[in-house]
Amino acid sequence: MALPTPPRAAKHPTTRIHHGDTVIDDYEWLREKDSEEVLAHLEAENAFTEQQNAHLAGLRESIFAEIKDRTLETDLSVPVREGDWWYYGRSIEGQEYGVHCRAPISREDDWAPPVLEPGVPVPGEQVLLDANAEADGHDFFSLGSYDVSRDGRRLAFAIDVRGDERYTLRVRDLTTGENLADEIENTSHGAVFSPDGEFIFYTTVDESWRPDTVWRHRIGTGREQDVVVFSEEDERFWLGVGVTRSSRYLVIVAGSSVTSEWHLIDAAAPESDPRMVWPRRDGVEYSVEHAVIDGDDVLLVLHNAEAPNFELVAVTPDAVGTGPDDATVVRAHSDDVRLEDVEAFAGHLVFGYRRDGLSRLAIASLDGIRSLADIDVREVDFDEPLYTVGTGSNPEWAQPGVRISFGSLVTPATVVDLDVATGHRSVLKQQPVLGGYSPDDYEQSREWATAEDGTRVPISLVWKRGTPRPAPLLLYGYGSYEASMDPAMSIARLSLLDRGVTFAIAHVRGGGELGRAWYENGKTLTKKNTFTDFIACARHLVDSGYTTTDALVAEGGSAGGLLMGAVVNLAPELFAGVLAGVPFVDPLTSILDPELPLTVIEWDEWGNPLADPDVYAYMKSYSPYENVRDGIRYPPILAVTSINDTRVLYVEPAKWVARLREVGAPVQLKIEMSAGHGGVSGRYNAWRERAYELAWVLDTLGS
Repeated sequence: MALPTPPRAAKHPTTRIHHGDTVIDDYEWLREKDSEEVLAHLEAENAFTEQQNAHLAGLRESIFAEIKDRTLETDLSVPVREGDWWYYGRSIEGQEYGVHCRAPISREDDWAPPVLEPGVPVPGEQVLLDANAEADGHDFFSLGSYDVSRDGRRLAFAIDVRGDERYTLRVRDLTTGENLADEIENTSHGAVFSPDGEFIFYTTVDESWRPDTVWRHRIGTGREQDVVVFSEEDERFWLGVGVTRSSRYLVIVAGSSVTSEWHLIDAAAPESDPRMVWPRRDGVEYSVEHAVIDGDDVLLVLHNAEAPNFELVAVTPDAVGTGPDDATVVRAHSDDVRLEDVEAFAGHLVFGYRRDGLSRLAIASLDGIRSLADIDVREVDFDEPLYTVGTGSNPEWAQPGVRISFGSLVTPATVVDLDVATGHRSVLKQQPVLGGYSPDDYEQSREWATAEDGTRVPISLVWKRGTPRPAPLLLYGYGSYEASMDPAMSIARLSLLDRGVTFAIAHVRGGGELGRAWYENGKTLTKKNTFTDFIACARHLVDSGYTTTDALVAEGGSAGGLLMGAVVNLAPELFAGVLAGVPFVDPLTSILDPELPLTVIEWDEWGNPLADPDVYAYMKSYSPYENVRDGIRYPPILAVTSINDTRVLYVEPAKWVARLREVGAPVQLKIEMSAGHGGVSGRYNAWRERAYELAWVLDTLGS
């Protein structure tokens, strides 16, 4: 039988000229999303990929069944108290999306969440939002805003049914279950009520998909009466809006990748003008948390002015607009500890930070404290060598404890309540893994690779006990935006581990695992460290006997897809295959066009090649699309993308695949024709999508 012929995109050359450099781009025409020729080509790519993987249909179904059989499909989340209600979610077998519910508290000092069991009625339960009903009739569904007014009477929710992250905001009367007349189209995510419940604060985006305006909407009025509260003209900055846990302030945050500025609105006067905390200074980031110390209002400000790993200072609300020089240091800067967060409650503070490549939590009681200088900070310890810990949902100012989330590569996600006064921990729930799963059947460890410049790069690994070495291995990487790829257990991943595949995470520079310097040394004009770190990790795993080059597949998505495109150009011989999800593989073309969504915002991360010839030359030297090479043997590549993605446009992988085909690379493109950056929506659809990818990985590995 004749093998299917891969699609060959036609060449329609366009010319790009910058800084005296002329580039002929044969495939830029694929950007015309509404063109019949483009759509026909994308459909041909899908058809070819389906043909190429037809023999994996049975394996895909097996993996999907394994994910499904290991998942407790009808389940409930741990209730979270807010006001006079316990809020929780339901998942129901056979339904794609969750159901948002609540039940009344039993008394004012009721802080122990009720134990909920599937199939057992919850007294007083009220269904607030059934996402399945909202998604009915749509191929895609995403919930972008979900906020209940402080008095519990109203719900603000916003949905997207296209995948383009433009949400329609609605308000529901929770006493009747009916939607009010209030309806606002084309909002961004993250709308919130004012604490009095009479206003909604929301954001809208500009033509580049940048949230640039904060609006105030009075419940019961038309959109034409909405008021602009804050508008951001600098195209590098996003806007967000929120409310402090204390309900004392509404907050407006303007932030770029390297600079931030916070504004406060007195919640008792939601129509008043916002007040700036500190004026923005290029390269200075800060966040603000409201606390009350010995009866006095205090603003806790976490900042990096002359403190790369951040320090925590305190100022009084009437001293806003001054800056860190006039503040009191609460936790000083450390070269070894990256402060990431502080959360204030009526009776305690919670600190989130990173040390030695792992996330950490510490708690300080405020009981009897007259000054922040008197607090006693206690770290919460755990007995696993690799883990991830953070605060869970903790909306109540007066709550006496802290909800914590914990997990590792072998321990399923675990919800813990910690009593601040006694230190006692109560395990409220651990993610169920059906089918007899036991963490003791698996092992996790950390390795350290040595990069070209001598830097030690951490690698996290997990495998099933008894797996012989060398073993097939899937190596994952990201390495951008200071995002840390912390170890976490995955039900879907068990389908690899139980088939003898080892899974590893390369914690490369550009991420945040080892502090701010780790990030700074993997961005802009040091971005290539991200790629060479990943290659060093791959070589270390081969040299250490974990795997071999013919049994090593690399995976990354979005900016991690850029990583995949770069490493397969630099060291194709190291990999048996590459899985690239929504890959950012034509970065120079995108970053050169300020009219494209989010481009100007990205200049702080990648540099501005429009203005700086050095940045232009540097980006051109690593851009995966522009560095596809003739005369080398590329491994099999599967690129996965979505037609409605607004963050990494489908055209990037489409062009990349077309160029790879020119040099004979065995490459496939799978494009979802109704999804956005996060891929398909709905849990069953997501499971099938992951099953598709894992089947390809296993086939490529020969497992």
